[in-house]
Amino acid sequence: MKGHITCTICPVGCRISVKKDGNEYVIEGNKCARGKQYAIDELINPTRILTTSIKVNGGSCELASVRTSGPIDLSIIREKMKEIKQISVDAPVSVGQVIVKDIDGKGVSLIATREVPLRRSETTKNGL
Repeated sequence: MKGHITCTICPVGCRISVKKDGNEYVIEGNKCARGKQYAIDELINPTRILTTSIKVNGGSCELASVRTSGPIDLSIIREKMKEIKQISVDAPVSVGQVIVKDIDGKGVSLIATREVPLRRSETTKNGL
């Protein structure tokens, strides 16, 4: 088995060659140790930061952008997107607010990356 991976750890974007030799992987083309580790991680347990948006009730906008606080297993992204699609939160939403604690079962949370204040009409009704 032989393939190529483009490393995304830094702007260089090394084209890394990966070849399986028995039970070992032969990694070539990386210009640093981080590239080698990236290639190994991509082969054994690929992870990604999940970015998306959630519904906001009573906010100045209908959606707030969110992301995971760290990488999660690539294999569970679709499942987590289905769960996130069902989530809605009440305004106001602040940057860094934890929306779902431990979304992956390994301690990674879903956090807001956009502030969404109350809708102006909601603010007036509440006397704020």
